[in-house]
Amino acid sequence: MLLLNIGNELYAIESRQVVEVIPLVMLKTLPHQPEHIAGVFNYRGRIVPVIDLCQLMRGKPSSEYLSTRIILVNYWGSNNTELKAPYILGLITEQVIETLHKSESEFVNPNIQIDKAPYLGKMIVHEQGMIQCLRIEYLLSEVQQVNLLPESYHNTGF
Repeated sequence: MLLLNIGNELYAIESRQVVEVIPLVMLKTLPHQPEHIAGVFNYRGRIVPVIDLCQLMRGKPSSEYLSTRIILVNYWGSNNTELKAPYILGLITEQVIETLHKSESEFVNPNIQIDKAPYLGKMIVHEQGMIQCLRIEYLLSEVQQVNLLPESYHNTGF
């Protein structure tokens, strides 16, 4: 798990979903998008949409600290039955802390479902406190998938 801090709360992303962690780069903003869609940038010839996790979860943009990073993740979407390859999605976060090794048996289902936050997954009880796992596949709504991801992505199951 890759640990990150959002608004003094700990969250985790499965490390197998992480492609790369890069410094904050200049983003091209997109008009008429929700505030948590920070923009797009060119990553090795690909246009990559970027979500500001602090804006999405706390309602305020990530601060531009030296520790602010973009985590590039493989994004399969919430309905990936016919998808042949993932798309790369960027996630802005103020602090990427460390990695943590935990087995699946150590995850706890909080049995709390928040309709506006389907990306919140199981929790880990750890010496640093409770850590909420992020479900990458639910970060974009179906409408955002259509609007932000390339045409070839939609023809494979979206």
